[in-house]
Amino acid sequence: MDIQGTSLRICVDDLDRAIPVYERLTGAEAMRFSNGPVSVAAVGPFFLMSGPEGHLEVLRKITATLAVKDVDEALADLRAVGAEIIAGPKSTPAGRNVVARHPDGSVFEYVDRQGPPE
Repeated sequence: MDIQGTSLRICVDDLDRAIPVYERLTGAEAMRFSNGPVSVAAVGPFFLMSGPEGHLEVLRKITATLAVKDVDEALADLRAVGAEIIAGPKSTPAGRNVVARHPDGSVFEYVDRQGPPE
């Protein structure tokens, strides 16, 4: 599996207030999108998330988001090591993703930038 980067997931009460702070710290412009009822802003290596507490509670269980070259390749490697696939693979605004629980209990999201097949 080719891991190309990691994003930290941060739940915030006020996304509009948090974005300028992280834009200033990273020098990057926020890319905003929604994941169901959760509003998300990708700013540099951070995913800022705001929304209903029930949804955020689930998202907090994911340790980090790992950018990979290909989710299908990641899926094969995850299965080979005995990871439990919790969700996906599916298409998202940021690319295709899969959420997996590693044998040690850690939960990670793997995402590529390939998007849906054309």
